[in-house]
Amino acid sequence: MVELAALEQVDAIVVGSGISGGWAAKELAEKGLNVLMLERGKPLTHGADYIGEHQPPWQRPNMGMRPRELYDREYPVQSTSYAFDETTRHFWNNDQDNPYDYNPEEPFHWLRADVVGGRSLLWARQSYRWSDLDFAANKLDGVGIDWPIRYAEIAPWYSYVEQFIGVSGQALGLSQLPDGEFQKPMQMNVVEDYVAKKIAEKFPDRVMTIGRTATLTEPLPGRAACHYCGPCHRGCTAGAYFSSLSSTLPAAEATGNFSLRANALVESLEYDSVAKRISAVRIVDTQTGERSRLRAKLIFLCASTIGSTQILLQSPGGENGRSFANASDSLGRYMMDHTYQAGARGIIPGFQEYYPYGYRPNGIYIPRFRNVQGDDGLGFTRGYGYQGGANRIGWHELAKRTPGFGADFKNSLRTPGPWRMSLGGFGEILPYAHNTMRLHKSKKDRFGNPQVTFNFEFGDNERRHREDLVEQAAVMLEAAGATDIQRYSWPMIGGAAIHEMGTARMGHDPAEAVLNAYNQTHAAANLFVTDGACMTSSSCVNPSLTYMALTARAANYAVEQLQAGAI
Repeated sequence: MVELAALEQVDAIVVGSGISGGWAAKELAEKGLNVLMLERGKPLTHGADYIGEHQPPWQRPNMGMRPRELYDREYPVQSTSYAFDETTRHFWNNDQDNPYDYNPEEPFHWLRADVVGGRSLLWARQSYRWSDLDFAANKLDGVGIDWPIRYAEIAPWYSYVEQFIGVSGQALGLSQLPDGEFQKPMQMNVVEDYVAKKIAEKFPDRVMTIGRTATLTEPLPGRAACHYCGPCHRGCTAGAYFSSLSSTLPAAEATGNFSLRANALVESLEYDSVAKRISAVRIVDTQTGERSRLRAKLIFLCASTIGSTQILLQSPGGENGRSFANASDSLGRYMMDHTYQAGARGIIPGFQEYYPYGYRPNGIYIPRFRNVQGDDGLGFTRGYGYQGGANRIGWHELAKRTPGFGADFKNSLRTPGPWRMSLGGFGEILPYAHNTMRLHKSKKDRFGNPQVTFNFEFGDNERRHREDLVEQAAVMLEAAGATDIQRYSWPMIGGAAIHEMGTARMGHDPAEAVLNAYNQTHAAANLFVTDGACMTSSSCVNPSLTYMALTARAANYAVEQLQAGAI
């Protein structure tokens, strides 16, 4: 490993240790560069620090109940996530210690981890390729700006990433959802199989399949196949689910070219306007408050969509005190997420002799079927997909639904309830210039840096596709013979899907975009941004696989340029 005393000689600095940062570190170190990773969060050891991994409720404080006063005081935003509880709280950001400008009247949920590995420890691992339906959409619709790449340019990198991380899934042959390099798929349960057949009979253009997930069904070196043991976001000692902590960071460390510094918050970048490059990285030690400056030939910003853009906004060098990276006036703009928490669920009669076995860390997926072959004339552009699954209603809910009390009531809860099928939609949000993140003019964090503030709203296009996805979820359940169908559409909150992206978009023209086709900043040849900030549109599928492929591609390009003397 590179000793921290040799910081001035490192070839590359990677900011952030999550999904993108892990890939940047692995690729650069394997290509022979000395790499230093800077992580804002606390140190975390794979396996040993997964304290909630197999912890039963009766071993947790308060029997696993939520300490409401603590959550309200210190984790009001983070505790809104499905993955936040007492088994995972040590992974998450403390909102009281590290605040942002949160407006409850117009909320934006910035959900973030505060440990090495970042949100790669907490993600749901759904891994889908984009297609040219996505990469060409802005140009076809005249929305935002055109992507500077197409599917053919990133397809080999999707394959490269999939083979390393391990993605289980079923090939479908769909143009709107390209197949990948798959391990054997997980199995849908008996009710999901039944519903899939009924949907196919009624709607030939719709396919229900098992989710494509970065969870191993076959072992890879140093990682075991999934054994369906429990909620994955508590940590996976076996390494069956992909995280940077169990996969890319060990690969980087194995090269001997990698070092990691936790509790290191990157405040800003120093810009040399003559050489058009980053001359130094300014950091603060979050434990001591000590500030320092580091140098490297290459800088990869992978601090998350919001984290990377915050660093860029805090880095002057442009005209009128602007960020050096904001000549296009697009930095901090075009924030996107996915529409979320809308769909339908219903009871599927029968199948009482069946019960799910184990905890399958995956659900079903219905790929986009709207506006695939052109405009369907439904009053909205782009589309949505569904995730969900079938399960038997358990005793916690049965107790609320079943009348009675006493011994007979208790005994009635020993029998599982009926099967219920759920379909929840994720829809594409268009890139709007008015959806922004900015630096607050007066509010500061504990280190004296400006807090981030958001202006985010959903447009008519999102409202219309959301209405359609709720209706179509109910229609598909009706086709499967479901009863007691419940439509739901909860308030839309930006960031709630934890798929925030945009704010430092890719594009050919420096007058319109922050980054070029290789995630290289137009303003600084030695700076690359490869996390969600780089996205020019949002598609309707989970974006993390695309971040990883773009990162591997950018790292390869950066090393080639460095060796050629162009950087």
